[in-house]
Amino acid sequence: MTETMIPRIYLRRGKEESLLRRHPWIFSGAIDYIKAEEESEIAEGALVDVYTHAGEFIARGHYQIGSIAVRVLTFELEAIDSAWWERRIAVAHDVRRTLGLTQNASTTCYRLVHGEGDSLPGLVVDIYGTTAVVQCHSVGMYRARMEIAAAIRAVYGEHISAIYDKSSQTLPFKANTGAVDGYLWGRAQTPQVVLEHGEQFLVNWEQGQKTGFFLDQRENRELVKRYAQGRTVLNTFCYTGGFSVYALAGGAKEVCSVDSSERAVALATENMRLNFGDGAPHTEVAADAVEYLRDIGDRYDLIILDPPAFAKHHKVLGNAMQGYKRLNARALSQIRPGGILFTFSCSQAVSKELFRTTVFSAAAIAGRKVRILHQLTQPADHPINIYHPEGEYLKGLVLYVE
Repeated sequence: MTETMIPRIYLRRGKEESLLRRHPWIFSGAIDYIKAEEESEIAEGALVDVYTHAGEFIARGHYQIGSIAVRVLTFELEAIDSAWWERRIAVAHDVRRTLGLTQNASTTCYRLVHGEGDSLPGLVVDIYGTTAVVQCHSVGMYRARMEIAAAIRAVYGEHISAIYDKSSQTLPFKANTGAVDGYLWGRAQTPQVVLEHGEQFLVNWEQGQKTGFFLDQRENRELVKRYAQGRTVLNTFCYTGGFSVYALAGGAKEVCSVDSSERAVALATENMRLNFGDGAPHTEVAADAVEYLRDIGDRYDLIILDPPAFAKHHKVLGNAMQGYKRLNARALSQIRPGGILFTFSCSQAVSKELFRTTVFSAAAIAGRKVRILHQLTQPADHPINIYHPEGEYLKGLVLYVE
């Protein structure tokens, strides 16, 4: 497509303010009109140019149907070609190299591209050993998946042997792309063992949740390891047992992993066996974690609450906060004196302040003396674009309970 043929979106008067502050989203309500040679050019995922009401170029990005109408790729008038993709992937790779993740013998899994945080809105790429797993959250990124794969190959060279596309569940439901998960290039065996801080985990990107593993808790799992010595640990919403493995590695006396999914609990057991062999002091329970917390007595002195996002969007925020409060109140009222509680929210709609206020309310209900030891967030390979504060989705508190 030549420069002149790219459809143009003109904004309503004054609606360029957020773009002048480099915010990467344009909402549908900000659009005045669209100018295209043919209607079909502005199908979902099309590349579009954005102009102010006065006719000045301001951004280029992917068009999509919904409240976010454009996800900005660049604020420059530049071609989005293979060289552009390669530059973006190379910068993302350099960030991870700076973090000591790209050639790390004890950590072989990390996030290479984190959407807006890496100025590639709608794209997530995770690395597991020599496999890259691509997950597109927008049709524009999905349309560019082969160019993205080529850029990953160009940047990694022999350090990558397979690229897997896992976008079928993350693309907008109404987009009707007919997306099917599969390899864009190369092949790999699954499940595969990856290392994180020297701990081993079985990862199956073909069948697991997300891209196969929750990479965003890496540093927080390491912190659990620091506190686990001699403690009796309860890991709720355990998924594949990440926190449980670290707790045992840190010298926990006993670990119990709880998840409503029997498959997840079985995986947690496998990961335990992988690291500690048979006979590790680990029990697993397939049960609803909120119900399980109803009556745990004072058995545990380290509890981890890492629930899935209770609030996917602002409409359900009220109910979600009640859920977080109930969950935390149950843990805080029963944890042994001198106990440590790790509590998290991964909802983008829940601010740091709101999360803290909710945990404060739970502490008041429990009537315990509580100190905040740490305020946690996502790791550096899940960076936050300074112009897009919404990217700070993971919030965590480590509490000492008297």
